[in-house]
Amino acid sequence: MLRPERALDGPHRATLADIDPLNRVFSDAFTDRYGRDGLVGVRVPFLNPLVWRYALEDAGEGAMLWRDARGEIAGFNIVHRSGCEGWMGPLAVRPDRQAEGLGSRMVRAGLEWLQAQGARTIGLETMPRTVDNIGFYSRLGLVPGHLTITMVQEARRPRGLAPEALGRGGAFTQGLDACHALAATVAPGVDFTREIELTLALRMGDVTLVRRDGAVVAFALWHSAQLAAGRPKDELRVLKVVAMDVAAFRLLVAHLHEAAAAERVRRVAIRCQSAHAGAYMALVEEGFRVHWTDLRMTLRGHAEPPPGAGVLLSNWEI
Repeated sequence: MLRPERALDGPHRATLADIDPLNRVFSDAFTDRYGRDGLVGVRVPFLNPLVWRYALEDAGEGAMLWRDARGEIAGFNIVHRSGCEGWMGPLAVRPDRQAEGLGSRMVRAGLEWLQAQGARTIGLETMPRTVDNIGFYSRLGLVPGHLTITMVQEARRPRGLAPEALGRGGAFTQGLDACHALAATVAPGVDFTREIELTLALRMGDVTLVRRDGAVVAFALWHSAQLAAGRPKDELRVLKVVAMDVAAFRLLVAHLHEAAAAERVRRVAIRCQSAHAGAYMALVEEGFRVHWTDLRMTLRGHAEPPPGAGVLLSNWEI
């Protein structure tokens, strides 16, 4: 039994008023994790408060935190659902409250919430080198799958493609409906409408569209707002990609470079799931380089469906 001063209360819904303490726990926990993985001297910076706002508002009731007897945040699990797709992240336990079972409690709460919400795909991502994390999540029923590979490339000079941006066009509703319809075709049940609307409302980025014979055949939801607090924005981070085929994906990538130039950022970053071999090799052939890898894990019985002819890249990080 936990001593009274070690007791934990939760989950509670995380609100915008919690951003500062969430940032401290996030930075301390991941700095500690990297140190134990051998990355000594790495200090994980605070996230941009706007990124936290996006994460909390996107998660809604899935933004969970636990408090200690003093009312301070001991851990959190930010749980997201995009239609039938559900994932957890970020999640962290304050270093001084680790090895007490809180991590298991948080993950189980997230899994149960997503199951109750009807999510068919349920998972998270972790660093492949963190073997104890992989074992920890596996004991909770999560199975290792493919990699999510962060691919980056310096932004090219504009080529005059004039990409179509959903947030800057005059037919927003029709464009949003077209994105919803394309996602339903490529990955039935997946819906990124809330993320798109929230991105545009917070002015964090936009959605680049590609058309073929007038119909939307690819789109990418991206953020250009800086990820780390106090740092200048330097990249166009692609969060979601849906494309009818690899040819449409290639054209979308060219348009994303044009968008990066318009945003005056120095590079394009796309997190590509290795299960989509065609999209991955297209990025390699375009000159993108591997910057980072994460291991995608899914709950047993709630795996991602195998890729079809289309491309669906869904970032499971904020």
